[in-house]
Amino acid sequence: MTVRKKLLGEWRGRLTKVAMTVPERNAAVLAELKSLRERVPRLTGSVVASSDGLLIEHDLPPQVEPTGMAALAAAQLSLSYRLASTAHGGGFNEVVVHGTEGQVVIYAAGYTSLTVLAGPEVNVGRLHLESRPVARAIAEHLAAAHSSGNSQGKHNK
Repeated sequence: MTVRKKLLGEWRGRLTKVAMTVPERNAAVLAELKSLRERVPRLTGSVVASSDGLLIEHDLPPQVEPTGMAALAAAQLSLSYRLASTAHGGGFNEVVVHGTEGQVVIYAAGYTSLTVLAGPEVNVGRLHLESRPVARAIAEHLAAAHSSGNSQGKHNK
């Protein structure tokens, strides 16, 4: 290999590497998720994801990969919005997936989603009763964080 090809390869390697940043933890959202887990027996975890599948916050067990779950939740959220608007012309609130080993419930939370994982013996009524207000609170926390971030940016210019 010539020196020129070696240098070209090193430069390409530097140019193609993308710095991955870890999203800042959102303490208010994480507190909502942990509080939800404490209040609902048989709840095994939860995740908040943006509509494009980016992980915002999670309280998941170690065996569940957070970014993958966020992407799946966003895909289901998109399909559910489309299904609801096509079938009835209205919006979307939640979708429940009853599996053999548990439940997955995805709630609309503003422009994000709250996905809740629970065991098969969970009381689904109680899960809804506790999770729906949490989804609304998360939407409010994220809207407030977004608007304070925008107002800070305006003052810095």
